[in-house]
Amino acid sequence: MRRILFLLIFGVAGLAMLVSLGIWQVNRLAWKEGVLAEIETRISAAPVPLPDVVDPVSDRYLPVAVSGEMLPNEIHVLVSVKQVGPGYRIIAPFRTAGRTILVDRGFVPTAAKQADRQIGTMEISGNLHWPDEVDGYTPDPDQAANIWFARDVPALAAELGTEPVLLIARTRSDPHIIPLPVDTAGIPNDHLQYAVTWFGLALVWAAMTGYFLWRSRAPSERDAQ
Repeated sequence: MRRILFLLIFGVAGLAMLVSLGIWQVNRLAWKEGVLAEIETRISAAPVPLPDVVDPVSDRYLPVAVSGEMLPNEIHVLVSVKQVGPGYRIIAPFRTAGRTILVDRGFVPTAAKQADRQIGTMEISGNLHWPDEVDGYTPDPDQAANIWFARDVPALAAELGTEPVLLIARTRSDPHIIPLPVDTAGIPNDHLQYAVTWFGLALVWAAMTGYFLWRSRAPSERDAQ
């Protein structure tokens, strides 16, 4: 009897913990979907002029329109695009209203790395962003080949002599550059999978608890016979 009681308490406690984790993930899913909807709304809002003082937190994803001059010199950030293949993001300095910022002009395939691109006077619309792409495994840039492996905004700004402000273009700045605008596709939202995992484990736990209880009762029932 003590063995059965122990298995019952242990099984119920474990089941309650797994179910609570599943419910927590469901709540996190609802929260994350709300955050993503808010970001989508912010991304697609009407563009505004570039703020005089830019804050990487409050101005993240801010839609901005600027007019000015695309300057020569550019950095190539290695990237791969689905159904297209490897290539480079073109990061260039842009002078507007007496200040110079970074513009992520978009994607070119590897064969177009050294191609001439339009510079000079133009208007650009896009979103401010400070991508979090650098970790302990990110290689250092290959300066000789002008190949970078992440959009490290402070490092890019230091290299090109601009403010640490990155505008990711939504509009074309060159016929041969494909814009890669900001969206929420790169923001992870795995809470549904986690919830399914926890609830699945809870189901397995309940089945195993029932099995062990049955096995514990079986000898007593045979003895009674």
